[in-house]
Amino acid sequence: MILLAALITLFLSAFFSRRRFGILGLGLVAGAVISPIWGETAGYVLSATGLIPEGPLVAMTALSLLILLPAFLLMFHGYTYKNVFGRIAGALMFTVFAAAFLIGPVGDVIAFLGPAAIAYEWLVANRELIISAGVALSVVDLLIAMPTHKGERRRR
Repeated sequence: MILLAALITLFLSAFFSRRRFGILGLGLVAGAVISPIWGETAGYVLSATGLIPEGPLVAMTALSLLILLPAFLLMFHGYTYKNVFGRIAGALMFTVFAAAFLIGPVGDVIAFLGPAAIAYEWLVANRELIISAGVALSVVDLLIAMPTHKGERRRR
């Protein structure tokens, strides 16, 4: 239930920010690179605040925040979608891409039952494929969104 609420929040934040999938996807990639490096330190800082009791929940929360933080920072800057279909497609791709990155830390702490277990198993089985396709689509989307700059012509 908590994971579903988090994924819905990710979808809605990506939809309402109107940011393109490319910039948000590369933010997730940056977070996935940073999280193993700073995860333990962030866990110590998070547990020192006393907001979350000691245990595996601290590690999951710290890693998840580190994965999502660069993408959330990039939600306030960058190229945007102009139509609703692009916003929906971009937000859906961002949510699935984020779920592929978050399934590792979350799966270590939460036991899934019923339909959630089926979705969890599917994500675990296809995680590498989703991440590979997500990185490629992020780069392609970023290249498509970037305007071309024409050189200034000099008059003689």
